[in-house]
Amino acid sequence: MTDTLIRTLLDWISTDSPQNRERLLTWAPELVNHERHLLRALTNLRGPAAVPDEVLAVEDELLQQELAAKPVTEATGLAALQIDPRLTLWRGDITSLQADAIVNAANPQLLGCFAPLHHCIDNAIHSAAGMRLRWECATIMAARGRPEPTGTATLTAGHNLPTGHVLHTVGPIVRGAPSRRDHEELAACYLACLESAAAAGVSSIAFCGISTGEYGFPQPDAARRAVSTVREALDQFPTIERVVINVFTSEHERYYRELLGPDA
Repeated sequence: MTDTLIRTLLDWISTDSPQNRERLLTWAPELVNHERHLLRALTNLRGPAAVPDEVLAVEDELLQQELAAKPVTEATGLAALQIDPRLTLWRGDITSLQADAIVNAANPQLLGCFAPLHHCIDNAIHSAAGMRLRWECATIMAARGRPEPTGTATLTAGHNLPTGHVLHTVGPIVRGAPSRRDHEELAACYLACLESAAAAGVSSIAFCGISTGEYGFPQPDAARRAVSTVREALDQFPTIERVVINVFTSEHERYYRELLGPDA
């Protein structure tokens, strides 16, 4: 059944965007033998345009089947920290986390990552959510008529993710040692996400390492700023009951564990 869904979507997107398929297979011809990777790469490349309802229904079915096949972690079931029972440190795939909201480290266009099969969190979140997310973001951005400023947050639906919402935030780009302004803009991202989450009635939120990937903010510095900002601000948002600090590697987990201490 899954293979049939993949091929149905491949047939549609190959007709919808034939130039993307030709360009992609020129770049990576081996993808023709890996249909699921080829499909993800083509959806990464496809621009923000409306998708027929019947195609979205097929994609929803595929993504929901894939979600059901992987372990999903409930945010409120994770161990709290001794330092603050509202905080959790968790290493795992944020697209498999069931929370009221997860944070996406976005770019100013807010349309997701267009690099096929890129390893960034923006690509992972949009790929797992499906094409509905890019279209929702495009609709929001068209109405605004400007790029997303650094240090703000935009709330969307989670679509095929196990989370109810995605909070998209654009962090500072750092080359070398972060400046005072870099630190201020990173703190603004965390505050904006908390404010947007509280306004939407979100009680559990998971933060990724904003700006620590392609944007170059050094992990130890970013971890210190993230922890201090969240801890100082959390009392302002009493409806937020659980904040998950999400990391993806053991090295990044070590930085946060040194700052946050043991679980309760």
